[in-house]
Amino acid sequence: MKTIFITGASTGLGKATAKLFQSKGWQVIATMRKPENETELSQLNNVVLLPLDVTNAAQINDCVKSVTGKYDVDVVLNNAGYGLMGALEALSDEQIEKQLDTNLLGVMRVTRAFIPFFREKKKGLFITITSIGGLVGFPLGSTYHATKWALEGWSESLSYELAQDNIGIKTVAPGGIVTDFGGRSLDIGNHPAYDEMMQKVFALFTPESFSSAEEIAELVYEAATDGQNKITYVGGEYANALYNRRLEIGKEAARIELGKSILGN
Repeated sequence: MKTIFITGASTGLGKATAKLFQSKGWQVIATMRKPENETELSQLNNVVLLPLDVTNAAQINDCVKSVTGKYDVDVVLNNAGYGLMGALEALSDEQIEKQLDTNLLGVMRVTRAFIPFFREKKKGLFITITSIGGLVGFPLGSTYHATKWALEGWSESLSYELAQDNIGIKTVAPGGIVTDFGGRSLDIGNHPAYDEMMQKVFALFTPESFSSAEEIAELVYEAATDGQNKITYVGGEYANALYNRRLEIGKEAARIELGKSILGN
């Protein structure tokens, strides 16, 4: 039986992925900040719930040490994270630091803790949930994009240093996910100078263009099992169309086209 370790498994994509892998016969280590509140995953066989806050380095190290002492982990899914929208001047230091600490540093901490375990057994795979926002930039998301672009570059660089020990690293870059956008995983910084722009940006992201958590979970499963030497998996029809358009016409042309479609100029 293979084993996957998942961060941020309490809702949305994390929970959908935990359920999918469990249904495929995997042992699932599902981590979240408050596992005592989880009622669905706790009823499934071969699912272990553990407390984990990816901004707490000591807790990460203790959790990984305990897990690797009991389970032969094959895949680590770095899923914990959230969105932050708003003009840079509207964001507080606390919001910026929280975004970086969770979306970027949290992924680095969890990955670093597992590397010695994977290196010792000469195999393993890290999968990190990034975003189409790690490949294409949108207005009013600069801090969020900073974390997701960083994760894409970090993953490519890390893939070289881990390859010598047969350790893989991949990213899954979805567009909007129905269960997450506008809910508990989105923080907003408001500024009156950008109200009109904010309305136009939100109008672009409609539920019809989003993917379901289950759809992206299937892509995570594909990345975990296809054996391909591939880093980035773009998820969802809208995200693929946007990314392919960028590749087709080039970065600057795509930037201008996207700006016109959103801002009307």
